[in-house]
Parts: sequence; structure tokens; C-alpha cells
Amino acid sequence: MGNEVAPFILFPDERLQAAAARAPVDAALLEIGEKLQHAARDAMAYGLAAVHIGVVAPVAVVSIVPPPGRDYRVLFNPWIIELGGDPVPGKEGSVSMPDIEVEISRPSVARIGFEDETGATVELELNGFPARVAQHEIDQVNGVFFLNRLSRLKREAAIKRYAKLARRMG
Repeated sequence: MGNEVAPFILFPDERLQAAAARAPVDAALLEIGEKLQHAARDAMAYGLAAVHIGVVAPVAVVSIVPPPGRDYRVLFNPWIIELGGDPVPGKEGSVSMPDIEVEISRPSVARIGFEDETGATVELELNGFPARVAQHEIDQVNGVFFLNRLSRLKREAAIKRYAKLARRMG
């Protein structure tokens, strides 16, 4: 389906609903971060969570610059410190549900915390699209698939569209 370059897991894989537990930044986590960064680059994604490549781990990659640019940061054990600004509607999708985009409202400012590759705690304030990407991927690390942010009706409509596309693609 679509033009995936990495073997991304696809909805409704149950791992997409699994929350990753905090973990020390060790060789295994660093390796996941590296694989995730490569997968994000290959797919031209703005963000990815480890679960997209089939590993339930507390790792995400997000681009911290607005489109069309990409400037990736690997976030280990990421969390939201504070959200602010007015909620802004915007299109969101997932490599685990190709060709489906839905409108989701999210705060326009996100202050996030994470550990870097050395295990040091880092804080970052993001605005606009990068703030949306960070919220989306941190949700995913916590087992919240983007469709969970929709009303039941809109979620079911998106799942039906996806099932129809999947049948058409074989």
C-alpha cells in the first residue's frame, strides 16, 4: 500500500494502542532511535514513534522545523510539560494508516521534555506544525493512536475509508 519505504506496522495492529514504559537510554534504545531516524528520512515523515517500526519503546523522532524542512530530533522517554496557545485544527495522518488524513485540533504551543542520546534531560518549546507533530508522536509513544482524538463517528468513518482503500490496494 502507498509508497512505504520501511516495513511500517499497519492499523489495526494492537501495538499501536500499547504505551511504552520509560527505559534507560542504553545501546538498545540508541539503536531504535537510529533506525527510527532512518525510517523517518526514508519516508519523508515529519515524525515517527518506535511502534511504527514494530517496537513498543519510548522513542520518537520529530522534525522541529516547519514544512517543507526536516530537522529531526530523537526523543527518548518524551513527555509533554505544558501545552498552550489556542487549539488549531490541522490535518494528521500516520504511516500506519497510509492515505488517511483527518482534522484534529491541538494546542499551537507545546513545551516538551525528553532525554537525549546521553540520557540528559532536555526541554524544547515548539510552535505551530512542529508542536502538532511532537504532540502526535508523544501520544503514540503513550499508546494513543491519532484516531483516538476523534469523535466515535469520525473515527469510524476514517476506519471505513481506510478499509475500502486497503481492499482496493489488494
